[in-house]
Parts: sequence; C-alpha cells; structure tokens
Amino acid sequence: MKESLHPKVNTVVFKDMSCDFMFIGTTTLSSKETVKWTDGKDYPLVKVEISSASHPFYTGKQRVMDTEGRIDRFNKRYSKPAPTAK
Repeated sequence: MKESLHPKVNTVVFKDMSCDFMFIGTTTLSSKETVKWTDGKDYPLVKVEISSASHPFYTGKQRVMDTEGRIDRFNKRYSKPAPTAK
C-alpha cells in the first residue's frame, strides 16, 4: 500500500443516544471523547442517533407517524380516479 493514501482505521465505541446501547467497532471516524470499555481500555466515543438496538426494523416496533392526516390528504390529492366501466 502507498503511504498516506488510505485513512487511518480506529477501534472506537459507538453509543446509541436514544437507548444508551454501546458497541465496539472499527471506523475511520475519530473523536475527542473517550470511554472505558469492559476490557478496561479507553476507546474514542462516537455518538450515533440510531442503531440496531433502537431501529424499528430490528426491534419490530414499526409505526407510521401520520400527523394531521397527511397520508390521507396525499392520497386524495394524487390518487387517480378509477376508470368507469362502459
């Protein structure tokens, strides 16, 4: 490999901020914050908004947020009229 061509890969701890779930992984991201992992070592901490612990697809808690009937208004506005039978 050529020197200084590829980004440095770091081992970091990812923290899901919505449910306080943490896991360790590798990434090219870096962080100034650190956290002590279960092995006793300090790792950089990367905060994420969603992970497999909180994502509706993986948790099975999918829901549709229909505020003010937006889906119904969309369907009314853009639905095609049914063809009439002759």
